[in-house]
Amino acid sequence: MGIAVENVSKLYGSFHAVDGVSVFVKTGSLVALLGPSGSGKSTLLRMIAGLEEPDSGEIWLDGENATYKSVQKRQIGFVFQHYALFKHLTVRENVAFPLEIRKVPKSKTQQRVEELLELVQLRGFGDRYPHQLSGGQRQRVALARSLAVQPRILLLDEPFGALDAKVRKELRMWLRKLHEEVNVTTVFVTHDQEEAMEVSDQIVVMNKGRVEQIGTPAEIYDHPATPFVMSFIGPVNVLPSNADILPDKSLVTATTDQIFLRPHDVVIQTSPDDATTSVKVYRIINLGWEIRVELVLMSGETVNAYLSRDQFNQLNIKEEQHVYIKFKQAKIFPTYAVS
Repeated sequence: MGIAVENVSKLYGSFHAVDGVSVFVKTGSLVALLGPSGSGKSTLLRMIAGLEEPDSGEIWLDGENATYKSVQKRQIGFVFQHYALFKHLTVRENVAFPLEIRKVPKSKTQQRVEELLELVQLRGFGDRYPHQLSGGQRQRVALARSLAVQPRILLLDEPFGALDAKVRKELRMWLRKLHEEVNVTTVFVTHDQEEAMEVSDQIVVMNKGRVEQIGTPAEIYDHPATPFVMSFIGPVNVLPSNADILPDKSLVTATTDQIFLRPHDVVIQTSPDDATTSVKVYRIINLGWEIRVELVLMSGETVNAYLSRDQFNQLNIKEEQHVYIKFKQAKIFPTYAVS
């Protein structure tokens, strides 16, 4: 089922939590609402779910105006960050709960529960209680419960936010596989850029209640529409336009105040050429899978460069050494304060 959000706004007093947002989610797709705290992503998700009513605009589900429909009539599954499992019920009873309140026959309920426990890889855990599970397992129970009634839409509000980094990474890979199996239209909220890039078909980048850009992970990263998007999605160097780094000074105009440069686009050389700038190696940070090199321009600005281990070994550079840099590409935007 597709979702169409048309010019939706939500105010809390004088605060615009969501301000004129329009988003379309294709049937069967997995879309991330990505942004910092206070960007409006959770409020938008709650309005799609029917947990909040918009002050203006409309929400359409599968071609029907659902703006003021009740939660029950929307056929939506909702997963919260903190599981919201019943502590006194077993895993099996938690998953069965939404079926029981809908008075689904017991035989069908039991069959559906076992299918879901198999789907979320918790077969054999049905008789355990939530306190006997890990955080990742509890979140999978919450997902199974949300899928019990075969919702037309699945909404997840920062589902992995309370988990540690390793478990979070494992679960987002699992979520992608789960989505491909159940093929239900899914929207999830996250502030984790890597999570959104890895899991989703499409990303909606939000900031201060508005949509900054909508696109595939590749489009968002490679062709950011605004300074905020480029700064929020992936690492970036932000330099003043007078920094001695642009070989083509015609790129700098009267309205140019900042240069945005990805660390992966910084090329380090040990000898100069016509396109390079002299810099000093300030610090070398070994991240295991890659090397981050902090460089200082003659004008005092710091530039980060990311190198593969092979590239670093070939260069054989040391801290305090003078080297030369150029870049593959840079993005120029008007004045923008990076938060």
